[in-house]
Amino acid sequence: MSKSINTPEKRKEILKHLLLRLHEGDNPEILRKQLIEALRNIPYHEVVEVEQELINANALTTDEILEFCDLHTAVLDGSIDFEESQPVPAGHPVDTFIKENDAIGEIIEQYYDLKRQLSSPSAYLDVEKTVLELRNIFNSLSDIDKHYLRKEYLVFPYLEKKGITGPPTVMWGKHDETRALLKNSHEALSSPIASVDELKAMTELVLEPAIEQIDGMIMKEEEILLPMAMDALSEDEWYKVYKETTEFGYCLYDPKVEWHPEGVANNKGHENVQSDSIKLSSGAFNIDELEALFIHLPIDITFVDKNDKVRFFSHSQNRVFERNRSIIGRDVRMCHPPASVHIVEQILEDFKSG
Repeated sequence: MSKSINTPEKRKEILKHLLLRLHEGDNPEILRKQLIEALRNIPYHEVVEVEQELINANALTTDEILEFCDLHTAVLDGSIDFEESQPVPAGHPVDTFIKENDAIGEIIEQYYDLKRQLSSPSAYLDVEKTVLELRNIFNSLSDIDKHYLRKEYLVFPYLEKKGITGPPTVMWGKHDETRALLKNSHEALSSPIASVDELKAMTELVLEPAIEQIDGMIMKEEEILLPMAMDALSEDEWYKVYKETTEFGYCLYDPKVEWHPEGVANNKGHENVQSDSIKLSSGAFNIDELEALFIHLPIDITFVDKNDKVRFFSHSQNRVFERNRSIIGRDVRMCHPPASVHIVEQILEDFKSG
């Protein structure tokens, strides 16, 4: 490659020109050859920067961005250089995303194994058994929603704060397309299928698009989104993502390693919390808010500590059991009639024994 085009500005200019030609309908195969010839080593961030510039210039609508993403991904697949991307520690949210992608890939391989059997002219095919296996595959793939939700609600907000809106916009749209395709697949697989020909038609028309979409997203994540996010997010931000991950759950994979970056405080993820707030693991209240919550709950709550002393009770207007502040600090057994103390003892024993 000549020195004149081996600069970020020139590479991006050429990339933008070729991608716009692609978007305008030029032959993808010809453009792929031109891209590989002119830009054998395209840093992933330059692809994202070009896409972001096109979005910022209002050159594309949201629907066009989604279409554009598929087109340029097909052209650039396998020709992007990621040598600059950072190593990923075990247990890191990105490591979890990748491990989940590996598990998703294994399920996709199971699908293609079945598809090969379906395409074999000499093989006898048990339609009912094959449909059951396909249902199992797509039931497993439905777990992917948790993978997507974590991207949407944990990773995308940090990227958007840094002015990176293109990939989140495109990917969220692709997530929704995948959800719709998976829904169609489940509906198709729940319908009666009487013959091999019907099964083949359903596979090509309904199941295959869902598989291709899921498979394509793995490449988009690992070759564009995740390396870019590794560069953009700080360790502290990634740790906040990590701490919130369990709120959404994991996809086909259970992490075995806990991750805690050096030099990052083990905080609870509270942001913009007032100094007088009561901070809990999943949020915070001020005193008035907490009081209002307990008063308006349609249940009674009494808190007894490990020494069996009453420490707190809620006092809503519609109480089941009458209480007054004189019980605070008393042994809970003393707050009940003698005839029911044995029930209190049993409850305490049950709680303490688990």
